Amino acid sequence: MDFNRLAHKGQQKRAEEALIDIRRNFKAPEGPNAPDGEMLFSEYLDSWLEIIKSSLAVSTYASYVSIVKRSTAPYFKRKGIYLKDITAKDIQGYYLHELKTVSPSTVIHYHALIHKALKYAVKIDLIDVNPADKVERPKREHFEAGFYDADEVNSLLSAVKGTKLEIPVMFGAFYGLRRSEVIGLKWSAIDFEQNALTIKHTVTSCNIDGKHILVESDTTKTKSSMRTLPLVKPVRERLLALKQEQKENRRLCGRSYNKEYSEYICVNEVGDLIKPNYVTEFFPKLLEENGLRRIRFHDLRHTCASLLLANGVPMKQIQEWLGHSDFSTTANIYAHLDYSSKLDSAGALMSGLGIKSL
Repeated sequence: MDFNRLAHKGQQKRAEEALIDIRRNFKAPEGPNAPDGEMLFSEYLDSWLEIIKSSLAVSTYASYVSIVKRSTAPYFKRKGIYLKDITAKDIQGYYLHELKTVSPSTVIHYHALIHKALKYAVKIDLIDVNPADKVERPKREHFEAGFYDADEVNSLLSAVKGTKLEIPVMFGAFYGLRRSEVIGLKWSAIDFEQNALTIKHTVTSCNIDGKHILVESDTTKTKSSMRTLPLVKPVRERLLALKQEQKENRRLCGRSYNKEYSEYICVNEVGDLIKPNYVTEFFPKLLEENGLRRIRFHDLRHTCASLLLANGVPMKQIQEWLGHSDFSTTANIYAHLDYSSKLDSAGALMSGLGIKSL
C-alpha cells in the first residue's frame, strides 16, 4: 500500500486506519511464545516511516530511514519484541548496546526517533503509554570546536587557490557558512552594487532507497540562518573573476556545458555542481597534501567565530554573523574563547577592590 500517496492527498485518517489494519492482519511468527496477530516493533517502525514521510523534510526522512533500517529495526527484530510489549528496559538495553560502537550524541538521535514513533502509536491507540518517557538518555558529550589561527587560515587560502575547494573554503573562512549554505549559493544572492550577499538557499545530499539525491531548498536551517552579510573586498574580486571564468567555460564547452546549475556559484569547469560530499571527502585530503593541520570543513565556521572574537567582535554580533537561532547557542560554543571579556571582568574586579591592575 502506498502510504505516501495517501498522505499527499490529505487522507491522513485513511493512512492511520491502514496502520491499524496492518496490526490486525500481521501474522506473527509461529512458536509457543508468539502472540497471534500482534505486530513486531520493528514492523511498526517500517509502517510509521511511510506514514510520516510526507510531513518531513527529505533530508530528515532520509536520516530516519537510515537509523531504522541500519540499527533500530534489526536490533528489535532480533529480540522479537512486539509493539504492545516493549518496555523502557528494552529501549534502555538498546541504547547500552549501541553505546559500545557509537557516540552518546548518536544515541540521543536514536532516542528522539523512538520517542516520536511511540508517541504516534499512543496517539492512534496502538499502545496506552509511551515507554520511552521513562528511559534515561545518555549525556551529550562536551564538544569543543576546532579552529585555525590567522596564519593557518592564510596558508589554507593559498593552498586552495585555483582548486574546486577555493570558493567553499573562502566562504567558510570569511563568513562561517555551513556546507549546505556554501553549495547553495546562487549568483542571485550576490549584490555587487550594494556589496552584499544573502544566505537564503541550501543544497544538501542524502540517500533514499539506495539512491543518492541532492535536495535544493529555498529555506535555511533556521529563520535566523537567512541573513545578509557585507561582501568583503577579496571575496568580491574573486567572485567577479569567477563569473568571467564560468562565462568562458560555457563558451568553450558549448553544448557539453551543463546548464542545469547555471544559477549556482560552486560549479566545475563543465557546469556540474560541486556536490556536498565532494567538499567533505576532499577537504581533509587537501590539508594533508599541503601539510596543514587536520580539521573538518565545518571547523572553518568555528575558525571564523574565533577570529571575530579575537578581534573584539561582541558575541551578539557573532551570533548574527553565523546565523545562530539564539544567543545561547553561540555563547555555549564559543564562551571559552572569549578571553577579552575575562580581562575586562578581571579589571573591573581589581578596580572594585581598589587594587591597581597590571
